[in-house]
Amino acid sequence: MDKLLKLLCTNSNFSTAELAAMLGEPEDYIAAQIKEYEARGIIKGYQAVVNWEEMDDSFVEALIELKVTPKKETGFDEMAELCMAFDEVESVYLMAGVYDFALIVRGQTMQDIAMFVAKKLSTIDGVVSTGTHFIMRRYKDRGMVLTDGDVEKDERSLIL
Repeated sequence: MDKLLKLLCTNSNFSTAELAAMLGEPEDYIAAQIKEYEARGIIKGYQAVVNWEEMDDSFVEALIELKVTPKKETGFDEMAELCMAFDEVESVYLMAGVYDFALIVRGQTMQDIAMFVAKKLSTIDGVVSTGTHFIMRRYKDRGMVLTDGDVEKDERSLIL
């Protein structure tokens, strides 16, 4: 992986001067490289990794697996486009394995997500089956540890 991109993934708030110092490159070269990555669509945007559990806003997230029948002309792309169009859908991933897609979906309640799956996702032509997994707690997200060491350790002894 490109060292500059890896640093930006770690912290997109680094200044070009800081990045240049870390990489041993001139600052103007780093600025030009970032501009090129943005122009080529390699860098799509910059986001904060937020620990939503620390906020008062309540919502529920689920990982939804979809098994689909791909279209002859467009393969999986058309189904991905349909899924991405829903406001509830945060992320869409094509996968290998039993299911074809993994979606991260957000709603106010578990019932909201259940109704989204029942009335919107499962009714799409080509969806064969779904699997819903509610996300109970995030420990690490996009490389960032969110628990601040408050994960209780299981100190029970293993008896064989």
